[in-house]
Amino acid sequence: MTSAPVSLTASASDVRGRLLEFMLVGGATFFLFPLAWLLRQVLGLDTAELAVGFLMFHGAHLINDPHFSVTYLLFYKDARRRAFGDAWSPAQRWRYWFAGLVVPLGLALWAGFALRSKSAESMGLLIQLMFLLVGWHYVKQGFGVLSVLSARRGVRFDSRERRVILAHCFVGWAYAWASPADPGKVVEESGVVFSMLPHPLWLERLTQAAFWSSALVLGAVLFAKWRRERRLPPLAPLSALLVSVWLWMVYSSLDPLMVYMIPALHSIQYLYFVWLLRRNEARANEGPPSFGRPAAVQVGILALSAVALGFVLLRGVPALFDGAFGSSADEGGIGATPYFAAIYTFVNIHHYFMDSVIWRRDNPETRHLLAAAD
Repeated sequence: MTSAPVSLTASASDVRGRLLEFMLVGGATFFLFPLAWLLRQVLGLDTAELAVGFLMFHGAHLINDPHFSVTYLLFYKDARRRAFGDAWSPAQRWRYWFAGLVVPLGLALWAGFALRSKSAESMGLLIQLMFLLVGWHYVKQGFGVLSVLSARRGVRFDSRERRVILAHCFVGWAYAWASPADPGKVVEESGVVFSMLPHPLWLERLTQAAFWSSALVLGAVLFAKWRRERRLPPLAPLSALLVSVWLWMVYSSLDPLMVYMIPALHSIQYLYFVWLLRRNEARANEGPPSFGRPAAVQVGILALSAVALGFVLLRGVPALFDGAFGSSADEGGIGATPYFAAIYTFVNIHHYFMDSVIWRRDNPETRHLLAAAD
């Protein structure tokens, strides 16, 4: 008589956990689109845009900025052992050296030259590199969410399926970058005024055709998987992939308010996996022989550290340098906040490369992502 309520409670708890996961990895996007439409109808576009922009700007302190800074805390943890020890394979160590030393050194030299020469053109090229690579980062993260969460539910993809999914991701990245066609207009970003690289109309149309073709192939592959195995990838990971590629990248401008929300949604998706990794790793080390701190304490320390480091990297240091040198740099046409532009772009691009090392399958620490769900 007492077992039925326990079973029902456990089932309800599991449903709530799956629903929360769905929302965190991208499902909230489906609810925010109608909310954004409602805000525009009730408040008007200008007022709604001001309110949402204000909320997202200040919310970045707790969401967007920590999503960048926590990457540094994960990447440079045990740096000596990773760079010189045998914990990682030789190939993974080379990736670590490249992302941890070569990339930041190259970016620092590039940004330093732009600042010293007061060259808006050089800084603009660095910013455009960020624009190019952000699409790669978004679609790779979407693919990772699909792979990991599906594996946690017992659904795996063979090599052919993985190639088709990745092809759709990368073609989506190309189409998002090439669209809309642009003759090379002048834009302003982070106070820097520069000319965009031309995106010809033929490139937009070519990548659009490739994107829709890859979508048809992906649909066919998923249908074949369903016929063969009688199941599809779980809703949360499949939605995360499609949202990352279609709504956060290719058609991100469908709603003017959603443009402000997408970086936060992407950051929440990322932070969910950071939490999953560090919680499971901490739980594995709570007992003998390590007897580490409780998982909640370790995750809490990481969260607070990420918030503090994010403020220092993306708010405090840029404001300090721009306050001291921004006015003189402005005389060269590079804007009143050149150090903010340089540091923000540096952190973004470096974040992409560090992620390509942290979340690889051959990183032994990612095994914690596949620990049994609660």
